[in-house]
Amino acid sequence: MSNNFGSSKVLLDSGDPIETIEAIKLLGKLDGQTTNPSLVAKSSRVVDYVNNGNKFSEAELIDVYKEIIKEISVLIPDGSVSIEVYADKESTAKDLLKQAEIMYTWIPNAHIKFPTIKAGLVAAETFVKSGGRVNMTLVFNQRQAQAVHLATTSLASSGDVFISPFIGRLDDLGLNGLDAVFNIQKYFAQVGSKVQVLAASIRHKDHIKACIDNKVDILTLPLTAIKEWVETESDFTYSPNPNLEHIPYLDLEHQETWEKVDIYHELTSKGLDKFASDWTSLLKS
Repeated sequence: MSNNFGSSKVLLDSGDPIETIEAIKLLGKLDGQTTNPSLVAKSSRVVDYVNNGNKFSEAELIDVYKEIIKEISVLIPDGSVSIEVYADKESTAKDLLKQAEIMYTWIPNAHIKFPTIKAGLVAAETFVKSGGRVNMTLVFNQRQAQAVHLATTSLASSGDVFISPFIGRLDDLGLNGLDAVFNIQKYFAQVGSKVQVLAASIRHKDHIKACIDNKVDILTLPLTAIKEWVETESDFTYSPNPNLEHIPYLDLEHQETWEKVDIYHELTSKGLDKFASDWTSLLKS
């Protein structure tokens, strides 16, 4: 059995405290947990309620999210728990910031997840400036990482800002999602960024092993991947998938402000729509 993650911290990617307990039993400890609207929608508490023919008011659903987050925080008091704001294409920075300020009071060990879109970066920049901790999510390339660095790194201490590049969703397009993580990692090292790389959308043991070997700061793993990993032999060797297209490293031009960086990515837009859809599907019409 392999529980060796080297220098990388390990978070559970789940919206269910039941899975938190199971992951801690499997690994001995966790360094935190990441949540999002889709994961909360899949939690046993929410699924059971909806399967009984119920829907939530917006206030009720936020209260359920708050209860779940508090339970997770108690289970991992010394770790980071990421709480994601609700965002869609109509959301303003003011909307996101207001949610963030409320969510940040729920627990003492929160990172607030903002999508890496214009409104999300404006809100995150303001939030970090006021002393908040953030996790910039739905990241798929170096340019988005450059924008996060420019928006936050001069305002933050190490550990205050995470960035979550999504591996599996790039793999789904035939691209090597691990390359995106390692390219961002290399870029941050070159510019002396304080932003920590949190590898997300991890699907299997190959993703885990590659991230460990490359000393990625943080890995967030679904329970299925944790179960696969603990049954993996400790001398397991990662072999790159030859069917995935390599994503080359970009020598990005220096920018003074993040507003000058092209942060659009199709997968960010699709991910935003998916999170919003999963959340609103739980609400009373």
